Amino acid sequence: MVTWMRRILACCLIALLTACATEPSAGSVLDVGPSQPLKLPSQAAAIAKPGDTVRIAAGEYADCAVWRASRLTIEGEGTGAVLSGKSCGGKGIFVIDGDDVTVRNLSFAHATVPDHNGAGIRAEGRDLTVQHSRFIDNENGILAGMIAHGTIRILDSEFHGNGKCDPQCAHGVYVGGIDRLDIERSRFVEQHEGHQIKSRALHTVLINNYIADGPDGNSSYLVDISNGGDLLMQGNTLEKGPHSENDDTAVAIGAEGVKNPTHTLDIRDNSFTNDMSKPTNFVRNRTITPAMLSGNHLQGRITPLVGPGTVSP
Repeated sequence: MVTWMRRILACCLIALLTACATEPSAGSVLDVGPSQPLKLPSQAAAIAKPGDTVRIAAGEYADCAVWRASRLTIEGEGTGAVLSGKSCGGKGIFVIDGDDVTVRNLSFAHATVPDHNGAGIRAEGRDLTVQHSRFIDNENGILAGMIAHGTIRILDSEFHGNGKCDPQCAHGVYVGGIDRLDIERSRFVEQHEGHQIKSRALHTVLINNYIADGPDGNSSYLVDISNGGDLLMQGNTLEKGPHSENDDTAVAIGAEGVKNPTHTLDIRDNSFTNDMSKPTNFVRNRTITPAMLSGNHLQGRITPLVGPGTVSP
């Protein structure tokens, strides 16, 4: 019996030591600010290791950074920091190559690059989360290309005055072929020319957002699900303003060809107002999957649905 007990205890000890050896470390805290050894976010990006937290003091930084480490948390302190006017690698203010990165309480403004596709954040790694952040007057607010198995979550954030078409269009948020785009409790206002939200993701989730042109914005679609894919739109407030570049449609599904498997298109409990002088369509569905519209409140000259699907109170 004693021998067996010793063997069991030895196995438990080995398992515990193995778990401790493989568990990711908590990482270090890197403080950035005028009174810190690291004056700029780019200096922190150059030395950041997986699992680190980067804390950026409130203030304005004419800086950009390429973040290569994974499992980072990059956050503004207090009222938050503003990064403005400089882009890295012809891509954006923050270029995020690492996986599992969280950006919190930061503002990104005036991102421009020579090909007119500059982004507040250019996402190139998997699993990016953006919380309580602001994107102001950038060519793209957030831009992501094709990221296999990638997810992007945007929570409690604001996109104001982003977008451009010169000659290609940039947008408030534009994601390519990722697995999932999830935007919740965020504001999109007065975007320019491009779409407020453009998604080629396999799954797009939009919940409790405010997406509006307002009196001065001139965006095209409010939501463009370019190549189909599953869509859940719930509890959003949407408005097409008098200067919209596209008077035909607010929510477009499959406008650039249906390439993604599309199983469900669930659009419920949203409020949409048409403030244009012309009538418009709330949803235009170019897939063969029925769009299920329920509980939506429409105000103005609006056709609820064009294409396959049903509309119920």
